[in-house]
Amino acid sequence: MEIKNYITPAGHQRMKDELLHLLDVERPEVVKVVSWAASNGDRSENGDYQYGKKRLREIDRRIYFLTKRLEDALVVDPESREATDQIFFGATVCYATEDGEETTIAIVGVDEVDMEKNYVSWISPIAKALIKAREGDTVKLQTPTGPKELEILSVTYQKLE
Repeated sequence: MEIKNYITPAGHQRMKDELLHLLDVERPEVVKVVSWAASNGDRSENGDYQYGKKRLREIDRRIYFLTKRLEDALVVDPESREATDQIFFGATVCYATEDGEETTIAIVGVDEVDMEKNYVSWISPIAKALIKAREGDTVKLQTPTGPKELEILSVTYQKLE
């Protein structure tokens, strides 16, 4: 079973930018260093050559990964979603725990997770508990310390950076 690769426009652009940077800047620089190092003769004890080849493999692996993820990406723009109080991919959700602590999260693609910005993957336990619920609903989240109830305070669809 293949999981869809939902992604926001900002996340898609970040991945494209990284791919282009690897292709246009990093890879050519490393190829230059490897070529220079190879021209120096004995490659078995040539640190520049060995490190360069290793770095080139890392870059190529990342290029392959980004290319596949971008090919399979399904871009979903939260701003273009019709107005609704129901939670889906791209929603920014404010919820309160049983003890009154309020938290705001945005539900994004698996390649966009950023805990500093409170961006959580749409396949994470918190997102799975919230998806399809509505503003004002109370949902149960299974945690390692037991179930917790979350009250959904607000649901918005806005541009994510």
